Amino acid sequence: MPLMGHLTDLRQVLLISSAAFVIAAGGLMFYADQMLKFLLIPLYQLHVTPIQIRPMEYLFAMLKISTLGGVMVALPIFFWQGYRFIKPALKPNEGRYLFLLTPIAVLLFAGGVVFGYMTAYKVALRFLVLLGQGVAVPYISISEFINFTISFLVPFGLIFEMPLIVIFLTGIGVITPAFLAGKRKYAFFVTFVAAIVLVPDPSLLTQSILAVPMYLLFEVSVLLSRLVHRRRHRGRVLVEPA
Repeated sequence: MPLMGHLTDLRQVLLISSAAFVIAAGGLMFYADQMLKFLLIPLYQLHVTPIQIRPMEYLFAMLKISTLGGVMVALPIFFWQGYRFIKPALKPNEGRYLFLLTPIAVLLFAGGVVFGYMTAYKVALRFLVLLGQGVAVPYISISEFINFTISFLVPFGLIFEMPLIVIFLTGIGVITPAFLAGKRKYAFFVTFVAAIVLVPDPSLLTQSILAVPMYLLFEVSVLLSRLVHRRRHRGRVLVEPA
């Protein structure tokens, strides 16, 4: 396909993806107030009421919530449009393999965010808010709270993509189960370092809540890599090595 054809296809992908995001974010704006109140429940449970420092702060918080929600709702469209754009450059089996993994990627990301919210998020928030109890009174602005929530939960969604990435890389022959198994000690170390960096809570309990699932995801990835590797060598794989 000539360059102009690729540019035309890319323009169509960007237009459809942008339209999907605008529609999703615009629709969620009507529910942003309810979503924001839901996110604030853990803070209310600590008997802390957020404050509004600037006149438009609450409005900007609603915009952030609807924007992030719009991205998550439109993720299937983003993935589908990306798949359509790169499909001509893929082998038939590679395209089918990527097509099957796309919806799973969306579910894993959402599952990671929910897991983070139900576990480490509440523990970390409680620790940080009560850390200065008896010394300082917590006055938390709406914008700071939303920024903290987003920066805390998004990494969980990305971490939960690990098994899928390993399946894909094994399927196309980039990595092998033996390679992953040989990196176990490094994986164990990296997971705890990542937990220390990602979780704004110095307590070992909170860091372990993130580190242990991360390492378990690595072990699950090794197992899945073995299964895919065996299928490749039995001639029943979805993807052949390039």
